[in-house]
Amino acid sequence: MKRLRNHLVGVDHGDVVLFSDFEHDGVMWTGDGPRQTRAHVEFTESYREPPVVQVSLSMSDISSDHNARVDVQTEEINRDGFVIVFRTWGDTKIARARVSWMAIGELRHADDWDLY
Repeated sequence: MKRLRNHLVGVDHGDVVLFSDFEHDGVMWTGDGPRQTRAHVEFTESYREPPVVQVSLSMSDISSDHNARVDVQTEEINRDGFVIVFRTWGDTKIARARVSWMAIGELRHADDWDLY
């Protein structure tokens, strides 16, 4: 559990269209085997410490001719942003995908000082 030390709690959120590979025969639509795409997200405002970030698939267009294999995670979470990592594998064919995200954490207080 993440405990917040002050009353300044920030909640930021958004949606990111990761790819639309059917339009240009991209690797998520035409490829086989392990594939991934990454998207960097910047928060609206910096947090005091790295926040808790949740991501979820908010739109997908996946071929029904193959198994739907999808893994969506976060990496490199810091005070200013994070990276969404979308992975698939095998013979899964994904035309397009959108991911929603939400970050919750402490905001900086006006009286916070950076000594270094």
